[in-house]
Amino acid sequence: MNTRRSTLWTPNFTIITLGTIISAMGGVAVNFSFSFVVFDNSQSTLLAGIFSAISMIPGILLPILISPYLDHFKRKPIIVGIDALNAFLYFAFGVFLLFSKFNFVTYMLFSLVTGCTGTIYQLAYTSFYPNLIPEGYAQKGYTVSSMIYPTVMVVMTPVASILYSNFGMGFVCMIEGVLLLVASLMEAKIKVEEKVSHAGHFSLKEYWIDLLEGVRYLKKEKGLQRIYTYMPITQGISQGNSSLIIAYFRTTPSLGVTLYSFFTIAEFIGRTLGGLVHYHVEIKAQKRFRFAFLVYQLYSFMDMILLWIGYPFMLLNRSICGFLGINSATLRESSVQNYIPDDKRAKLNAVFQATFSLSGMLFSVMIGGLGEIVSYRMAIVITAFINMLLCYFIMYRGREKVKEIYNHNY
Repeated sequence: MNTRRSTLWTPNFTIITLGTIISAMGGVAVNFSFSFVVFDNSQSTLLAGIFSAISMIPGILLPILISPYLDHFKRKPIIVGIDALNAFLYFAFGVFLLFSKFNFVTYMLFSLVTGCTGTIYQLAYTSFYPNLIPEGYAQKGYTVSSMIYPTVMVVMTPVASILYSNFGMGFVCMIEGVLLLVASLMEAKIKVEEKVSHAGHFSLKEYWIDLLEGVRYLKKEKGLQRIYTYMPITQGISQGNSSLIIAYFRTTPSLGVTLYSFFTIAEFIGRTLGGLVHYHVEIKAQKRFRFAFLVYQLYSFMDMILLWIGYPFMLLNRSICGFLGINSATLRESSVQNYIPDDKRAKLNAVFQATFSLSGMLFSVMIGGLGEIVSYRMAIVITAFINMLLCYFIMYRGREKVKEIYNHNY
C-alpha cells in the first residue's frame, strides 16, 4: 500500500518555482529600470508610451503564428533554450550599454528582439505550467505562482532603484543575463513526460487545420470570449496608468524614485496576505464570479482616487488592491487554464496573449497622450471610470456565460 502523502511540492513543481523566482529577480530589476530610462531621457509620457507600445508588437503577432506548433511539440526544451538565449542577449546588451550613451532606437531594437523571445517563452511556460501541478492542487499551485512576482518585486525594486541610480542600465542587464542562465540550468532538471502528437514534423496544412480548430472552439465559448475581451482591456489600462503614476512620482517634488520603489512594497504586503489567505481558504465555486466582479470594480475605484490622497493613504490603497487582486487573478487563471483542454491550451493562450499585447500597445499610447493633455491625476480618473463601465457591460451583462468558467469545479 502506498503511504506517501500527496503534496503540491513535488520535485518538478519545486524546480519550476525556484527557476521562476530567479528569472523574476532580474526581470523586475530590468522592467523597473526600463520604465524610468525612457522618461528620464525624454521627459515625455507620450514617448515613454510609444516605447512601451512598440515593445508589445511581438506579443501581438507571434502568439497566433507559433501556438499551433507549441500544442504539438515539447515545451520544456523551448523554455530552457529561450532562457539560455535571453541570458546571452541581456548580458551582451549590458556590456554594450557600459560603453554607449542612451539611444532610443537602440533600446527599441533590443526591446523588440527580447519581446520576440519573451513572447515565445511566456506562451510555452503558460501551457507547460499546469502539467507540473499535481492533480487537485490547481488553486494552491496558481496561488504560489501569483505570489512569486510581487514577492520578488518588493525585494528587488529597492535594489533595482539603487543599481539603476548608481550603476546604470548596463549593469542591471548584465545581472539579468546571469540570473537567466541560472534559471535555464535549473529548468533543465525538470523530469516530465510530455505527450506530443508529432515527432519532429508538422506540416503547413496541419498548422492551418489546428489553428482553425482553436478559432472554432473559441467561437462557441461565449464565456471565454468575454474574459478574453475584458481582461486585456483592464490590463492595458493598468499598464498605461502605470506610466502616469511613474511620471507623477518623478515630477512631484515630495515624491521621487525612492518613494515609488517603496510604494510597491505596500502592494506586495497586500498580495502576500491575500495569497496566504487564498492558499488556505478556498473560495466556493458558486461565489467565484461574484467575488471577482466586485474586485474588478473596487480596483478601478481605488485607481481613481490613488493620486488624490496623501502618500500614507496611497500605501493603504495599494495594500488593499494587492490583497484583493491576487485572489481574483489566481481565481481567473486557475479557472481558465483548467477549463481549456490541454490540446487547445497553447492556441487559446496565444489569443489571450496577443490581445493582451495589442490592448497594452494601444492603451500605452492613448493614455500616454492623455497625460500630455490633462493632469496625470485627471487622466487616471478618466481611464478608471471607463474601466468600471466596460467591466459592467462585458463581464456582468454576460455573467451567466462567464460563470460557467469561473464557477466551474476543478
